[in-house]
Amino acid sequence: MQWHLGGYQEAAAATGTYGIMASEKEDFSLSGPLHLAIVDWTNAHHRRSVAASLVQGVYILERDRQLKRQGPQALASPWWEFFHFQLLRHLVDDVDSSIFAAIYEFKPPKSHYHNSLDESPRYVIAFRGTITKPESVSRDLELDLHILRNGLHQTSRFEIAIQAVRNVVATVGESNVWLAGHSLGAAMALLAGKTMAKTGIFLQAFLFNSPFFSAPIERIKDERVKHGLRIASSVITAGLAFATKKSYHNNRSVDPFAALSAWIPFLFVNPGDHLCSEYIGYLEHRKKMDDIGIGAIERLATQNSIGGLLMSAMGRESEPLHLIPSANLIVNLTPCQDFREAHGIHQWWRPDLNIKSKLYNYK
Repeated sequence: MQWHLGGYQEAAAATGTYGIMASEKEDFSLSGPLHLAIVDWTNAHHRRSVAASLVQGVYILERDRQLKRQGPQALASPWWEFFHFQLLRHLVDDVDSSIFAAIYEFKPPKSHYHNSLDESPRYVIAFRGTITKPESVSRDLELDLHILRNGLHQTSRFEIAIQAVRNVVATVGESNVWLAGHSLGAAMALLAGKTMAKTGIFLQAFLFNSPFFSAPIERIKDERVKHGLRIASSVITAGLAFATKKSYHNNRSVDPFAALSAWIPFLFVNPGDHLCSEYIGYLEHRKKMDDIGIGAIERLATQNSIGGLLMSAMGRESEPLHLIPSANLIVNLTPCQDFREAHGIHQWWRPDLNIKSKLYNYK
């Protein structure tokens, strides 16, 4: 099976979403959510659009660096300034010196104070995905492979990221901080969120097209075949977990998923994006297994992956990044032209999105 790794950055050198050329897609005035002149922070669409725009700002920061665009030629700043954010600092990878994340501070003008700011963040830490350009593609694809091998937590980029998250939270408190990311960046934000949640700190997270590497069962059209395959997969995974972790119940007085279940990230997926679409079946399958009376099997299976179990059996530390107990799943049902559009960040601030939202709370 061939995997397509990484985020197809919106600034690729070919015609992409809606037929917009790359240079236009980097320009906020041509492709940004200009309809959000005033942000209603109680509106889920507004919050989603702002979070996605801040992630796009990181993409363009790195493209500005690569193309040496400075001053009036730089395109990044409107992606955050339009929403009254300031760039506090950017995070730089220690291997290729690329900008992979940014820390923004929300600075609304006094004229906006009469609007509801209760659900606005004070700080947002945003992470970009893979940029398929010579200056950054090698390092980004290396990190994509670490996701596939359940080893992103061992990389220096993640160490830089989680230290920045801890520092911001220690300074301003968890209720004032958002995490956001797209593709590889969503994996970074997800891992940072899980890491903080294990210490009892629950950060609001916006995860766009976060990778879920698995057999593409969600692409099967026949619902009975799809359901049968998922049941078989759950039984095999649970069996392997039981065989390789015989002391599971004796050594763990607390279900690790139950401990994380209070953290509920916003998970944005597109059924046409095979890199993230498996989250749909992964979360929905739990309910179906409960309905037919074998929820206990699924509760064990949902915490493990076959690849992770095999790696653990060989003595290698492995915690599948993509397995999460709870999520607010938002599915974009708007038809897409191709995979690139289905995986792109631009879709998430479209005002005409046809979305379905469902809360999955692990019990």
